[in-house]
Amino acid sequence: MLKISEISEQTGLSAHTLRYYEKHGLINASNRSEAGYRFYTDSDLRRVQFVKTARNTGFSLADIGQLLSIRVDKRSHSCQDVTDITQKKLLEVNAKLAELQSMQQTLELLLESCCGGPENATHCSIMEALDAGLPREDNNEARLIK
Repeated sequence: MLKISEISEQTGLSAHTLRYYEKHGLINASNRSEAGYRFYTDSDLRRVQFVKTARNTGFSLADIGQLLSIRVDKRSHSCQDVTDITQKKLLEVNAKLAELQSMQQTLELLLESCCGGPENATHCSIMEALDAGLPREDNNEARLIK
């Protein structure tokens, strides 16, 4: 039996994170002492490692809950079930990447429009663009609203 501090040490997750995952039903201590201390088995450790890997891959807590259900009862689920969850996550990641690339282009455009000199910011083009509502899309090229 492992204490929460030992699980924490072996997985690199804080005790706080482990309790958070327990609160959300992703993990459970197999046993508790009369004083309420959590004790984990090797099976619990593997489950915690699964949750950590899935979380680091970007899966949400809800996704991980679904994956854990499949993990517990693989015969009642198909690879398609797992693929569907993974495909949904990949679509979300791709959308986030597109959003980040757009932000990057906007920031680059803002920096190109500013002299960055030592004068006060009374007529700073970046501040003016932010005040005006930032860039707008025009023929797939970001243009600063002037």
